[in-house]
Amino acid sequence: MKASSRNLVLIDGVRTPFARMGTTLAHADAVELGRITITQLLARNPVDPAEISEVIIGCVSQPFDAANIARVIALRAGVPVHVPAMTVQRNCGSGLEALTTASDRAAAGHGDMFVVGGTESMSRIPLLFQSATARKFADLQRAKTGGSRLRAALRFRPADFAPVIALQLGLTDPVAGLNMGQTAEILAREFGISRDLQDDFALASHLRAAAARSFLAGEIVPAYRDGVAIDGDNGVRPEQSLAALRRLSPVFDRKTGTVTAGNSSQITDGAVALLVMTEERASRLGLNPMARLVDFAFAGCDPSRMGLGPAVALQRLAQTTGVKPVDADVIEINEAFAAQVLASCQALASAGLPVDPARLNPNGGAIALGHPVGASGARLLLTAARQLQKTKGRRALVAMCIGGGQGGAALLEAI
Repeated sequence: MKASSRNLVLIDGVRTPFARMGTTLAHADAVELGRITITQLLARNPVDPAEISEVIIGCVSQPFDAANIARVIALRAGVPVHVPAMTVQRNCGSGLEALTTASDRAAAGHGDMFVVGGTESMSRIPLLFQSATARKFADLQRAKTGGSRLRAALRFRPADFAPVIALQLGLTDPVAGLNMGQTAEILAREFGISRDLQDDFALASHLRAAAARSFLAGEIVPAYRDGVAIDGDNGVRPEQSLAALRRLSPVFDRKTGTVTAGNSSQITDGAVALLVMTEERASRLGLNPMARLVDFAFAGCDPSRMGLGPAVALQRLAQTTGVKPVDADVIEINEAFAAQVLASCQALASAGLPVDPARLNPNGGAIALGHPVGASGARLLLTAARQLQKTKGRRALVAMCIGGGQGGAALLEAI
């Protein structure tokens, strides 16, 4: 277990509302969502932005018009130009990677105060042209005469304009050849996780999130559109019922599948920003941290069973820290799919590391709140730290599966 004056502590954190793709935050791109969070985070904390060591932001679908999106966000949020910024990408674990990268920086003596987090506008993930269509456009652009331009234009066919859906590509593993939902179907079959169990888990996510609305509101800063505040998550369904969930058809295996839109995470827009620093720096500034990052772990697994990522990462973290799920007061596992969370819990139990369902995602999870992929890891950290404060708990574990066959986990400790 780490024990160093360079351990990072979480001072504060904020997030935008999480909104279903194409709804209340669709007008804001990933830069704007990130800008909102960092601006508000710095406005409410007595730190000098000029003394920030680095801004590190996770983003999966980085916009073509904002290369190194972390730098663009930082500058638009008013962070001075001399403060560097870096974008990190570890698929769904990008928001967690932002914090762990800062931790490594601090451990190496390369900084003592960071703004970290994640941002994702899944509404803005583009539609693409097929490669053959792109070549035809290139030929048209190179054409010099009217005749050659006409000939190039006449080579286009209606099928050339059928879009390639970048979101669909991004959610498909190129090694396993499976989309993320298909990997969840594999786990449901292998671990014997029924449709009923998945729907029961999904219902609990919505009901817990609905019951925790006032608590979750404490981590949200509003976004604005035409002067109107957008200040609440819009994926939570207080009226959700098992009957409604049961009526949904499987999405990824229509004949024999059990994974539906209702027991999967929502495709979502949102951003999170966290202010972290070394304990030594926090002490000098007279700040009271929310929690300490004790240690973290990343581990690999079969890409076709990527949903087991939390299990392999939490096992590795238990080996390095000695802290098991039974020792944690709260456990946040990202709900990419109900099937993968339940499978991970079964795998952990088989390894002698059982998870208490009462301590798992007590405020709901991504099935209800949504999963803006680059931001979710940071959201889990923020919610877990706040839950420790609320309950006066001692330890929190955060874990998530990561597309491509990885898992990430972190151990937080109350101060």
